[in-house]
Amino acid sequence: MKSPQPLAEVNIHLRAREQDRSLIDQAAELMGANRSQFMLASALSAAKNVLLDQTTLYADRRAFREVLDWLDAPASTEEEMGMKRLASSKAPWRRG
Repeated sequence: MKSPQPLAEVNIHLRAREQDRSLIDQAAELMGANRSQFMLASALSAAKNVLLDQTTLYADRRAFREVLDWLDAPASTEEEMGMKRLASSKAPWRRG
């Protein structure tokens, strides 16, 4: 059983135009949330995406060498088949 979520600990204040607040309220209502819930969920989602897009991978010397060796090696049969499958598939935005 999940433990209950802690109550909010800090306030985040935001000024917006009336038309923006109306748009947010409409979207929140469609999602079955209040304005604060909707805005927090949207902001958290956007923040996570920004952080995921900025992730830097660190590798020690041995792991880095293994990756370089893998990149320099000829593709395996499975990798070639996968590349051909990807190259022949239609992009999702071009389907339909």
